[in-house]
Amino acid sequence: MRKLMEEKFKSFEKSIKKKHSFSFTPKYEEEFRTQVSEKVYKQIAIETFEKIDCELTYIDENIIQAKRKQYSLGFTHFSEGVSVDFKYGKVTVKSKSLGNEIWDNGQNSKRVKLFIYAFKEIEKSYDKSDLKEIEKEVEKLQNWDDYEIPQNLPIEKKYRRPNFPIVIIGSIILAIILGFLLAEASVNGKYIIGLFELLIALSITFSYKYLIKLSNFSHYDRIIYAIFGTIVLTYLLNQYFQYELILRKNNYDRIGFLSFIVQKLQTGLILEKVNTAWIGLIISWIFQIGWTFLICYLRIFQVVTTYKIGRIPTEVVDFAFYYFVKDKTEEEVRNELYKNGWTNKQNQDEVFEAIEGIQVGKDINKIN
Repeated sequence: MRKLMEEKFKSFEKSIKKKHSFSFTPKYEEEFRTQVSEKVYKQIAIETFEKIDCELTYIDENIIQAKRKQYSLGFTHFSEGVSVDFKYGKVTVKSKSLGNEIWDNGQNSKRVKLFIYAFKEIEKSYDKSDLKEIEKEVEKLQNWDDYEIPQNLPIEKKYRRPNFPIVIIGSIILAIILGFLLAEASVNGKYIIGLFELLIALSITFSYKYLIKLSNFSHYDRIIYAIFGTIVLTYLLNQYFQYELILRKNNYDRIGFLSFIVQKLQTGLILEKVNTAWIGLIISWIFQIGWTFLICYLRIFQVVTTYKIGRIPTEVVDFAFYYFVKDKTEEEVRNELYKNGWTNKQNQDEVFEAIEGIQVGKDINKIN
């Protein structure tokens, strides 16, 4: 029966009369009403997304979101994001394009109309007893009623004091290496503006993945400051190493690093045989730092969050989260962890950070 339904949905999709949208982020929205409860709505909406080949990305009390998978030349990418919002029996369905197009060719309207059709068809396939059973199952899932409290938790990991100096030392070494490599590329005329900043940013975030693990330091704000310092130091050392390499390769007399910078400013930045003077050079330096930091800023959040989640065993995270679901206070959850061998306060804090990280990870996937 379910297979026949899916074929039915595909046939309906082909018959949909598209409504085209034009904007910087094309979108389309429709509303419909349902008689089912909020709990049943959620389960039917999840099933609907599965049947219309959309991947779930975000679920909370009222909002469920998914992205439509599209296959092209052997690759998979997401073309539209679909969001459904339930309020007092009214369901708002919205689809928005995830690419850079300004015309959606009517695809967003197809996603919305197909979801509404599929939802109603699935809703009709259940009788009253089925709907009551679904509601009971959803309540059990939400209340974690099927969760079995383990007799023993994984052994508490060895306490590791967060060590920020490791991050600082590693950042300095990283800046020296990257600064020298940049200087070599610049002196030899192989520096490409935009590309090299991207490579620097990727190198920094990749290195920080291991610095964070080595130091067990996951304070996001301080890591951001450290990364900014690393970037500034990298480009400053880049200039210094350029100065040293130019002197050695050309056997020039030393004029002093500051004099070297003054001469560069006087010469200015030449682009396509056009001298942009000192202002062009200053702008290029600001661009280097800003572009590199932006990429690092966007990537490092995921690195820190992934580390916070990964350093605590899943069984321990589930154990603590279960008690929060049961309306236990933080102190009560700490006591439960303590009774099960997790006695160190820092380790307990990291359990709570892992729970927070899971929620943050969900929020990152939310379609705005």
